[in-house]
Amino acid sequence: MAISFGNGGSGASGYRRRSYRPMSEINVTPMVDVMLVLLIIFMVAAPLLTVGVPVDLPKTSAATINDQDEPLVISIDKDGKLFLQDTEIGLESLVPRLNAITNNKPDTRVYVRGDRAIDYGRIMEVMGTVSAAGFTKVALIAELPETAARTGG
Repeated sequence: MAISFGNGGSGASGYRRRSYRPMSEINVTPMVDVMLVLLIIFMVAAPLLTVGVPVDLPKTSAATINDQDEPLVISIDKDGKLFLQDTEIGLESLVPRLNAITNNKPDTRVYVRGDRAIDYGRIMEVMGTVSAAGFTKVALIAELPETAARTGG
């Protein structure tokens, strides 16, 4: 702490008081740091958000489908329970829920995932129900074999 003696702060013995000037530029470094952390979090979390129903898919050698829209997935687990995305649903309420989600657009692509241990008749029952409701693009999802998954196709 400085003390001024004498003639009001002018001269060799007095100290001049600095005036506060606000900083006129924005410091973007903390904002960039936060954005990079959020980017890493979303990159790690995005693959976990697809479909949360554990299904043991059968293997196939067919080519992968590259579709731009987010798929509408119906899953059937090993116990025969039906799931629309992550939500368990009954077969009788499947069609009204699909119509509500797709806004009655029958050309919406619907994927059916069936566990390897499930009866083929149960999968066909679900596909038949969806097709009978007017959905024309109903497809099965299968897991790629290990060699095709590593080579990319």
